[in-house]
Amino acid sequence: MICQNNYHLRDNLQRVKGNLGSFAFTWEQRKVGELASDTYGGGTPSTSNDEFWKGTIPWIQSSDLTEHQVFGVTPRKFISNAAVLHSATKIVPENSLAIITRVGVGKLAVMPFSYTTSQDFFSLSKLITDVKFTAYLLYKKLQGELNSVQGTSIKGITKDELLAKAVFVPERKEQEQIGTFFCKLDNLITLHQRKPKYKIWRCYRC
Repeated sequence: MICQNNYHLRDNLQRVKGNLGSFAFTWEQRKVGELASDTYGGGTPSTSNDEFWKGTIPWIQSSDLTEHQVFGVTPRKFISNAAVLHSATKIVPENSLAIITRVGVGKLAVMPFSYTTSQDFFSLSKLITDVKFTAYLLYKKLQGELNSVQGTSIKGITKDELLAKAVFVPERKEQEQIGTFFCKLDNLITLHQRKPKYKIWRCYRC
């Protein structure tokens, strides 16, 4: 669970800089498309072919992601290599970001294992920025935009719209410290909120 407020991520960090160390807070503006070397779309293998759904490759859909939580995705469906070969879905490398761009737009997650997705996702892979920091950065960006248009029906965002969005990025060392700080904070909140029936939840190793 990510604590939300109406301030930008950089402003939030200035308020908690005592926990992060000494930072200059000199951030450069980048486009989201500049943060990843590879990108992947998704697709749904034919549901009429049972053999496609008897594999070991994780296949996630929008309902597998929890709102305001960027870690701990537990896939419920798995597909075969044949399903990948005969559909639009692609195998995405581990430590990528799975971002929902259609139904449930605004949700995203760090994926510590390789996976495939439905067509509701767009994934950023081989990030040149720290994956944890980038997850929180994009989450904050998307949630801020959603909050600014409350009451308006949002059907989704296109690949080009996502990659063209502008964000501010600090130096690598600061990214890692910021990402780890928020990751540990999220894990602590999750542990306090966890109930016995949610044993399947896993905290992300920060």
